[in-house]
Amino acid sequence: MTPASRRIARTTFSIERISFSTERRATTSESTTARKSSTLTFSIQTVQKYLQKFHLPPHPIRIYNVLIRTSNIYIKIGNSMKRHIPTIQFSVIGLNHQHVLNQTSLLLAEGAQLHSFYSPEEDLSADFARRYAQARQASSIQQILEDKTVNLVVSAAIPDNRARIAMDAMRSGKDVMLDKPAFVTLQELDEARAVQKETRRICSVFFAERFENGATVKALELARSGAIGQVVHTTGLGPHRLDLAMRPAWFFEPARQGGILTDIASHQFDHFLAFTSSTSAEIVAAQVANYSHPEYEEFQDFGEALVRGNGGTGYIRVDWYTPDGLGAWGDGRIVVLGTDGYMEIRKVVDIAGRPDGSHLFLVDRKGIHYFDCSGTPLPYGRQLLADIVHRTETAMSQNHCFLACELAVKAQIAADRIGHLTKPRSHSAP
Repeated sequence: MTPASRRIARTTFSIERISFSTERRATTSESTTARKSSTLTFSIQTVQKYLQKFHLPPHPIRIYNVLIRTSNIYIKIGNSMKRHIPTIQFSVIGLNHQHVLNQTSLLLAEGAQLHSFYSPEEDLSADFARRYAQARQASSIQQILEDKTVNLVVSAAIPDNRARIAMDAMRSGKDVMLDKPAFVTLQELDEARAVQKETRRICSVFFAERFENGATVKALELARSGAIGQVVHTTGLGPHRLDLAMRPAWFFEPARQGGILTDIASHQFDHFLAFTSSTSAEIVAAQVANYSHPEYEEFQDFGEALVRGNGGTGYIRVDWYTPDGLGAWGDGRIVVLGTDGYMEIRKVVDIAGRPDGSHLFLVDRKGIHYFDCSGTPLPYGRQLLADIVHRTETAMSQNHCFLACELAVKAQIAADRIGHLTKPRSHSAP
């Protein structure tokens, strides 16, 4: 029971019918803002059904006023008005990437409740169960999809399984948050777009390098406020440590993992769209390489792309070459060029400089400015949960989400193959 529910249960005023007051803003001819209100009366049975939907107590109602304002629920207790945001129940399907821990933790931190999880791998399930003892282990994916108390499905399954999980979840009336890459082919992306349009469910991709990095969040806020003029170009660098011994077999299979541009560069395409405010874009050029791992014939350890949108242009470079001496998974950086200045985001580390990550440097006509963004609020989780309740798009628009994925997949398809990828494939004896 939520704190708001407990307060309701302790009140003693009981009634047969409840009045709901609705308020909306109306603009008058004098361009001033006035409020119009009306009162609607419902039977106690109708109100109980409504409150049960949002996890309020199903027993006889013991409140005397509920105010609905712009889809938020306010419950009047005594002389105060308490806002109640319905608790979102989420389940996890697929635990094949450690990002699932970030996805789960950020939702829990924002007040969502972990309902259940499913993974076919026993070792992954056992580890997840130890970390999140409150979650029930489902016997199948279908058990989760058929559970009407689950509002949101989270997935970090093997990449070539994520689209199918998302589409099945949306068809079951649930919103979705996928780890990247969410899609490894254009066919499954097109199908997911169609399912999302048909069901009107939310299909969100967890672009952690933006959503979980304070410097990126702050830089985007500054860019949109005009701090460096009109943004015309982004440079996104995404080096990663390979940790070869820790990688499962599917990681080296592009058909399952998606390839380096589909996978890592999806972050950089997300950055490009966000900073340039582009709503349409195309791949100008791309290439992928295997320079350092010839033993994995199809593995790509380097990739780069040029992209052009209706709000600017961008260059992207990603790789699996981060040396062990760095002490972090990668020196991820973004340079945002504007007509009146530029910003550099050092997401993870400031080499030979300040400790930790989330560093932001801004240069404008007045000078050089530094922002320590380690304490910057990260709104994605809160916004996503609000979007689920209110059917809005504040965390990320659906068009942006799908377009970032589309650019990554198209870059992968268009990429020239260089390095060891140009060598003939070996064939086993018949």
